[in-house]
Amino acid sequence: MAGPVSDAAGFEGDDGNLAPAAPINFDWNSFAPTTWTGTAPDRTAAKTVAGWAFTGLEDAAATTSDDAFAGGTKQDNNCPTVNTGKAPNKDDLERVYVTSKTVSGDVFLGLAWTRIPQNTTSPSAHIGFEFNQGSTACPAGSDGLVQRTAGDMLIVYDFEGGAGDAPVLTLRRWVTTGSCEVTTNSPPCWGPATNLTAGGFAEGRVNTTASVVDTNTPPTPPATTSVSSTSGLNEFGEAIINLTDAGVFQPGVCAAFGKTYAVSRSSGNSAQAQMKDLVGPGDIRIANCGQVIIRKVTDPSPDPTDTTFNYTTTGGLDPATFGLKNGGFLDYGPDVQAGSYSVTETDPAPTFAFTSLDCSASETGDGTTITINGRTVSFNLAASDIVDCTYTNTLQVGALRILKNSTKGGPVSQAGAVFSYDGSSVTDNGAGDEDADVGEVCVSGLLPGDYDVTETSAPPGYGLPTDPGPETVTVVAGTNCTTIPPTGSAVVTFTDPPLADIQVNFRDGGSGETSATSIECTNTGTTADTTPATGWDDSRTHEDIRIDPSPRTIVCTIVIDP
Repeated sequence: MAGPVSDAAGFEGDDGNLAPAAPINFDWNSFAPTTWTGTAPDRTAAKTVAGWAFTGLEDAAATTSDDAFAGGTKQDNNCPTVNTGKAPNKDDLERVYVTSKTVSGDVFLGLAWTRIPQNTTSPSAHIGFEFNQGSTACPAGSDGLVQRTAGDMLIVYDFEGGAGDAPVLTLRRWVTTGSCEVTTNSPPCWGPATNLTAGGFAEGRVNTTASVVDTNTPPTPPATTSVSSTSGLNEFGEAIINLTDAGVFQPGVCAAFGKTYAVSRSSGNSAQAQMKDLVGPGDIRIANCGQVIIRKVTDPSPDPTDTTFNYTTTGGLDPATFGLKNGGFLDYGPDVQAGSYSVTETDPAPTFAFTSLDCSASETGDGTTITINGRTVSFNLAASDIVDCTYTNTLQVGALRILKNSTKGGPVSQAGAVFSYDGSSVTDNGAGDEDADVGEVCVSGLLPGDYDVTETSAPPGYGLPTDPGPETVTVVAGTNCTTIPPTGSAVVTFTDPPLADIQVNFRDGGSGETSATSIECTNTGTTADTTPATGWDDSRTHEDIRIDPSPRTIVCTIVIDP
């Protein structure tokens, strides 16, 4: 029958094996199969099942190339030197497991260790599990350890061997002022120990009565999926701890541990114990607060409008309001108190349309619920959980149409007109520019709003209209050049007059006695060219006469002086 801590956690941390059993039906083998990554023999595994976040750390075993602390290293040594060597048989760890979950507001921590086959049936085991809050790396030679900070946690698992299978678990916190557990030391140091077992905050067991099967065992490389292995008597131990009841987490005060490693110790006496084998470190997340991340994405990306999208929140998130551009995000960090919150995006219309709100990147257990309603996400954040949501908005574009009519009536029959709009231009080439036809140009993919359109060049055979612009058109989001063409104020018409050329020629009939003293044409509107045409004595040419209005009468007078 499970003890009260295991029962409250819903995790079998005190039965000395890894197999799920009634009534809890959740134990270490519930995580299998697990995937191991990295390079053997220092691989890691991570998986979350039923809200329990599992981390596995592999270690070299029975070899002189194993990670080992320099001789004389004590638990109080911050950033100790790590060498290689073979730990004593009883201190040679093969792997450790760590898991955590928040249940009914309490943060529970599960620990497990496996060591190499033992020479006796009752060897003692002394293992320290250290949990660090910081991420500042120790100097080279410390094998990836991080600097300790005030409040870091050390849980020592002491098993004295023999027939008794219940270990004693104690807790220490790293202090920078006050008393040290080792009274001859001075801060910074590990503070006085708290007996978790005696306080009813922890339960544990070692397999002193039977061998146990572990289905999370790292496979032989290059395989990555876990396999089964068997540990003999006294070669596996586990524990479950209520960190909240133990005082590690205080109400209203956020704390988070992101690194862990395990060490085997020569004894349970911190004043005398020397550090032996090292397993880890590895990444974890154990916290009494959660994390909220809001991300912004636009379609298209990058956002050609460089728009800032605005958000409001409830529940006490700080800041309560914020703005994000495409590709930006706001990470409230890991210190968001457990509770109810919401985030709402202000309506991005008319330039953008809300497309989606996706929170599938969140890492949550049983305690966090996420509800999406349009542009609002509401969530009941539980400790250690991460709510990670992405808002996606789509740029709303429209189209404008340019109609080209002739003063003679109907559309212009020639391609080639050029139009400018707000710094860009489009040419009617008769082949479908932006879905254009002769007599019409349609331009799509425009942001909603007003555009000034000017006809800058008429098609061959036509002149510019009397008023070539600019004319203002209003692009409406959602229109295009195919299925929803622009109408009304999104359409502008330019009326071009057709052009005509005339030429009046004179030449002597052969007598040599005639000449044209003048050739004059009225109502042409163009400057005459008096260069004689080939084979003629005198000519007057007028080109590009605008036939507007129609009909247009041109009178040419030739004065002949014989």
